[in-house]
Amino acid sequence: MSPVGSYESLMAAIQGGADSVYFGVGKLNMRSRSANNFTLDDLVKIASIARDHGVRTYLTVNTIIYNEELEEMRLTVRTAKEAGISAIIASDMAVIAYANSIGMEIHISTQCNISNVEAVRYYSKFADVMVTARELPLRQVAEITQFIRDNDIRGPKGELVEIEVFGHGALCMSVSGKCYLSLDNYNYSANRGACLQLCRRQYLVKDLESDMELVVDNKYIMSPKDLKTIDFLDKIIHAGVKVLKIEGRGRSADYVKVVTQCYKEAARAIDEGTYTPERIAAWNERLATVFNRGFWDGYYLGRKLGEWSERYGSQATETKIYLGKVSNYFNRIGVAEVRLETANTIAVGDRYIVMGQTTGVYDDTLREIRLNRGPVQEARQGDAFSFATSEPLHRGDKVYKVVQTIDEF
Repeated sequence: MSPVGSYESLMAAIQGGADSVYFGVGKLNMRSRSANNFTLDDLVKIASIARDHGVRTYLTVNTIIYNEELEEMRLTVRTAKEAGISAIIASDMAVIAYANSIGMEIHISTQCNISNVEAVRYYSKFADVMVTARELPLRQVAEITQFIRDNDIRGPKGELVEIEVFGHGALCMSVSGKCYLSLDNYNYSANRGACLQLCRRQYLVKDLESDMELVVDNKYIMSPKDLKTIDFLDKIIHAGVKVLKIEGRGRSADYVKVVTQCYKEAARAIDEGTYTPERIAAWNERLATVFNRGFWDGYYLGRKLGEWSERYGSQATETKIYLGKVSNYFNRIGVAEVRLETANTIAVGDRYIVMGQTTGVYDDTLREIRLNRGPVQEARQGDAFSFATSEPLHRGDKVYKVVQTIDEF
């Protein structure tokens, strides 16, 4: 299950091989401030695009709901059902009860902190899929899935309840995202989708009486590294997990495509008996090219304490440099025209990425550049250059050059 914060990301998830996607609309979701969000008017189009590609769609309505928002919540859930959205992801009982009353499929959010079999038994009255608490080790996840099978725990559709876990992306220092740091400091509540991520910053430890400041070896002691499970995905599958959730609705489309592709390939490799150390190393190398704060394996393998980020922001090994937009595309000959807007250059042999709402993510190496119908080795700012592509692009698509990140630390 892949994160979608834009139409570019939706197409990227589909290109990466996602079986399902999740996204938010408006303010009643846990990424209402930090990620792009669709509107209710987008739901029919999203459902149609996904359905055409055999992909299920899940709408997040997983914030705390206040009295004055009940009608907005009901409208959101009704509209999702009418638009053909596959299910909603919810944590507030007002949302769960209303969705259940109109026959809308429900998935239980990680905000419900499901960590035992009785919680699964209770929520099975409403939901077909449940996300377990992020802090559970795989041993306990396996106990829950075994309990579901042994006790024939079924959801509203009459099928065995399925367990979903987070497989990749950002982790929070708090239990299942229940944090009040942002609310306490800036009156923006994490539980209302408005977290300012104060934990990701560096802090000084100061003695208020003497003004003495203490140096902390790791400056980011509240900012966990990102979760990565591709090294032990076989153990997750063997624990009975049915859905692997990729975090990152605020990430770019290339992140969505790369991460989805890697985990899809790994899952297939496990099924086919080709899940080897060599392939795992190759996937790790690809995952490192897109946004990450460094990686660790979370709590699944029994760790008691997290690993903390060594710096602020991304540690990706590759960087995208914006060049310009596709001004024209000639379908008959498969050639794109781009005006280079920025003070950068691109040369034959450079790798580039094109992203757009219909294009998704197109990744290729520049084999030829033509300027005024003649071949050149390099294009510069102001040049309207053309190049051949193996897949169609579209006017307005954004073009980036991909370079290796220079590590300044």
